[in-house]
Amino acid sequence: MELLSRRELVTGAVTALVASTAKARPRKPRPNILLLIADNWAYPHASTYGDPVVQTPTFDRIARQGVVFRNAFAPNPSCSPSRSSLLTGQESHRLRDAANLYGNLAAEFTVYPDILEASGYAVGFSGKGWGPGSPELSGRKRNPAGEKYASFAEFLRSRKTGQPFCFWFGSNHPHVPWNQGQNRQARMKASAIRVPKHLPDEAEVRQDILNYYCEVEEFDQQCREILEQLEQLGELDRTLVVMTSDNGWQMPRGLAGCYDLGVHVPLAMRWPGEIRAGSVRDDFVTLTELAPTFVEAAGLPRPASFTTKSLFSRQRLDAVFLERERHANVRRGDLAYPIRGVRTKHFLYLRNLTPERWPAGDPEFYWSVGPYGDVDDSLSKRLLLKRKPQPYFDLCFAKRPAEELYDLRSDPDQVNNVATSPKYAAVKADLSKRLDEWMQATADPRVSPTDFWDRVPYTGPKFQGRLPDLTPSQ
Repeated sequence: MELLSRRELVTGAVTALVASTAKARPRKPRPNILLLIADNWAYPHASTYGDPVVQTPTFDRIARQGVVFRNAFAPNPSCSPSRSSLLTGQESHRLRDAANLYGNLAAEFTVYPDILEASGYAVGFSGKGWGPGSPELSGRKRNPAGEKYASFAEFLRSRKTGQPFCFWFGSNHPHVPWNQGQNRQARMKASAIRVPKHLPDEAEVRQDILNYYCEVEEFDQQCREILEQLEQLGELDRTLVVMTSDNGWQMPRGLAGCYDLGVHVPLAMRWPGEIRAGSVRDDFVTLTELAPTFVEAAGLPRPASFTTKSLFSRQRLDAVFLERERHANVRRGDLAYPIRGVRTKHFLYLRNLTPERWPAGDPEFYWSVGPYGDVDDSLSKRLLLKRKPQPYFDLCFAKRPAEELYDLRSDPDQVNNVATSPKYAAVKADLSKRLDEWMQATADPRVSPTDFWDRVPYTGPKFQGRLPDLTPSQ
């Protein structure tokens, strides 16, 4: 408790939580907790999931020796909002400014690293923690992921002997520009790539995907090196290892979109003795459930602030709910593009709350990225903007109706909107009702009209200069 006061790391709510549960002790030695999180890696781009081109031996190992999830989703297709939900165990619309990219995650919102540190864990991160955003503007003394270290090895040297740890390794891969690890392409076959139907099957698109795959493999290699360090210390089997991504890839209709390639993410977990090796889970999960999972694994009770439950103890779910507010600042007037949605086994239902706005950002450059700035720069985006091939250009950039509904049984790439089809009227009504109930139950401000997220200050930089060179380094 004295440590908490000196560092001013957590709110009084966390202090009270630890004090009230001081007598609670886990029945087994507390595990280390290691989160390996990629920056914009989409499902199903792992060899475990059947991708014929990319190779992910570290992810495959974790899946083989633990559990792999086939229906894991980011709650929000934007980096800092997704990471905010992961840290707090709450839906991003409950976190006020933090539902926006470059919005502040206020210090009043309890994060799991603070809870674990208060109970005796060594806590830290390297690479990309919570962000992008400014912890200082949020009233915090450090990044919500913990103290920053130059590397995992440095962190391990800093902890006390025998002290359990909670570490967040945040890779910068496979974030654009995809120009690392290109020596890996020699064995990759561009002809084996499956190009999603919202993109034209052109050489530039296949090259983009190859470049992205190289960086997926770079991330996998980074994770392998971290696991090897734990093995050398004899601590790997005492560690709950989680490998995942904050949201989907940065191709058009990916990142910042609530379609699968923006929110469906890889997820595997390894914890010998607690997770049966070779397990497969097809139920629906979100990254928001990792915070209560980690707290439960440490033998601590779930805080009242968490609105989600542990993946170890909750009932299996048949759907996930999705949302977004403002991603980049790419609409005149700093406007958001709010979406709420629900994804089930067979359907994706999306509600675009301001269909009069441009979903990918204004066609003219406003503040960030460039034209249609919610789609980051890539060879594929440049092709679409230059040639404007149909229907691909409209699928990626055009305005959208107030409702979208996709039948995943016949349309897994989500390009045929059946929201106005009488055949699907009952399905749409049911999913719309479920979405309304979720918004009410989680106190979503969007239950009523609001311009709150349009008014949240954007703390990101204004784009200046030329677009980057996308030529991969050798």
